[in-house]
Amino acid sequence: MRAIDERAIQAHADQRFRSEYDYALFEYYRSAKVIAFLERAGVAIRGRVLDAGCGGGGMPLSLAEEARHVVGIDPINRFGDAGVRLARERALPNLHFALADGMALPFATGAFDLVLSHAVIEHVADAPLYLRECARVLAKNGRVYLSTAPYLSFAGAHLPRLKVPVPLHLIFGRRVAFATFQFLARHATWTLKEPANENSFIKLARRGDIKEDDLLEKVRVARLRSQIAAAGLRIVREELHVTATVRRLPAALARRVRDSRAIQDLFISNMEYVLAHNGAGA
Repeated sequence: MRAIDERAIQAHADQRFRSEYDYALFEYYRSAKVIAFLERAGVAIRGRVLDAGCGGGGMPLSLAEEARHVVGIDPINRFGDAGVRLARERALPNLHFALADGMALPFATGAFDLVLSHAVIEHVADAPLYLRECARVLAKNGRVYLSTAPYLSFAGAHLPRLKVPVPLHLIFGRRVAFATFQFLARHATWTLKEPANENSFIKLARRGDIKEDDLLEKVRVARLRSQIAAAGLRIVREELHVTATVRRLPAALARRVRDSRAIQDLFISNMEYVLAHNGAGA
């Protein structure tokens, strides 16, 4: 079982926005939680692994310590000064990176035993196509790890937070909320909870740039389940993690909130799945 070092995660979380290298180190330590989830689900990390949206490359770095061969892809070269450098420093010759689009993976059908999609699908222009591509490159008895968050929750909205916790995206809609945070990043940073070095709205505003909204897929629990099935995949394991507010409720009530199709998208902070081909072995 991979040990989860909470101290290291927090230490690197505090430094993660300094550079892509620092963010990749944070991802490396945080990935122990993903590996632990896979181990609980009975998924062995070995053979051929694809990280289908690796960002700076911290996650595949961690996986390469377990598997025979790991490939990390991303459409933007964030990994060049991070994952590539770390792989060289840690002498991991079984780790490779490539510029590639997750909606058109440049790999043969059935090429990987494990495909990871960690906080990626919400940034993909065509989520059904992305899922079909993940399914296509997955070996017959392979597994997909997928994590994301409903876009109506604070975590899934990928927006800053106000010091006074008003859910602008729920009250006024995403477009107005996004524009409001752009305005506040320029003219009233004191209203925002995140410090400047952790807030991409503020960082871009100080450079004179405008932040583009990269939340392309509006994830909802029921919608994602339908997309998974349409891609020819089935859910082997599903864990819906609720917000701290819900966790403070009596257990029976917390479960009702989590499972209610009417309100679950507001109160689920993270969703984790293990997926397999329809008809594949258990």
